[in-house]
Amino acid sequence: MFVQEEKIFAGKVLRLHVCTMEGAEWLEEVPEDTTVEKLKERCLKHCLPGSLEDPKTVTHHKLIHATSEKVLTDTKTVLEENIQDRDVLLLVKKRAPTLLPKMSDVVAEEKRKQEQKAPDKDAILKATANLPARSVDRSVSHHNMRDFPFLQFQTELRKILVSLIEVAQKLLALNPDAVELFKKANAMLDEDEEDRVDEIALRQLTEMGFPESRAVKALRLNHMSVTQAMEWLIEHADDPSVDAPLPGSAPAEAPAEGAASSAEAAAGPSSEEGGEEAKDELTEIFKKIRRKREFRPDPRAVIALMEMGFDEKEVVDALRVNNNQQNAACEWLLGDRKPSPEDLDKGIDTNSPLFQAILENPVVQLGLTNPKTLLAFEDMLENPLNSTQWMNDPETGPVMLQISRIFQTLNRT
Repeated sequence: MFVQEEKIFAGKVLRLHVCTMEGAEWLEEVPEDTTVEKLKERCLKHCLPGSLEDPKTVTHHKLIHATSEKVLTDTKTVLEENIQDRDVLLLVKKRAPTLLPKMSDVVAEEKRKQEQKAPDKDAILKATANLPARSVDRSVSHHNMRDFPFLQFQTELRKILVSLIEVAQKLLALNPDAVELFKKANAMLDEDEEDRVDEIALRQLTEMGFPESRAVKALRLNHMSVTQAMEWLIEHADDPSVDAPLPGSAPAEAPAEGAASSAEAAAGPSSEEGGEEAKDELTEIFKKIRRKREFRPDPRAVIALMEMGFDEKEVVDALRVNNNQQNAACEWLLGDRKPSPEDLDKGIDTNSPLFQAILENPVVQLGLTNPKTLLAFEDMLENPLNSTQWMNDPETGPVMLQISRIFQTLNRT
């Protein structure tokens, strides 16, 4: 039997699975000496009929070996690319190359950025060189700032809170469940988030080799940011005062003896011994609770102000008067230091129309019988920055809203 020569020496036929990104899939049978370019043409004829009329179609596509994720070279054969029978190939359209911007467009964009750029110090000095010099009286500016209604309310709110706390204590003392209410209020007051350190962040720093005490200090100074705390630890590694306690922070103490003895005193008197004595002792309990809440200055602000040469005590006083605002505290230290820290404990005139209107409001009256309202007042008194938290609370928010509305109404008349 006669067999043609080319049949004898023909290469092995491979069956290849071809897929496209659109989900099409079929089987191509090609000899192993077929070039990748020819195979690609056959694939395009199958999935995109008529596409080969554009000669660029072949060059705009590529074949990828699915297992090795290798892009096949057009000039090589299937055998040279080491493609085996039943291998899977992926037909993909090449991404269009990113066109470089024209030089004119680049110049125009740079010009636009320069036009929008803020003026530098030299440009400002040049533009204001002919303006007359004026000295600003800081005390007058500070006084004028307090004329704004919101700032007026913030200033007056502290006095209102001082007086309302006394009323709330007396109302809670009249409640037959006073002891139980005291326990709830005392438990809420003991929940202090600022004393807690993010355990995950602390573990990350200690695993890096930093001592735990330093890591705790670094996290508190950097608002629990691991990255910033790590930078602080590296920067102050050789600082002799790195292990010193934070300025203005009180050392850890055992549970207040006053609170423990107060709880016993609250539960001690029986109804036979007289309710008045129990009420008086409960009032004393709430006073001790209030003394237990101490102002906590911002450590960063304390350090910054002490570096200016101020004493730690006067720095803490300045931050307490100015709600932990560093710039305002600096102005207070450099100015007449009004109001004084002692002024912060003064309440509002209980005979004033404002205070009477607040007490006559039904929402405020109901809120004053809730121990959580007392907690909110105490917290805002010592930490004014927490006011937003209590304004958004479903129990204390309505009370604060009514106080604000009454103040704004009377302030306009």
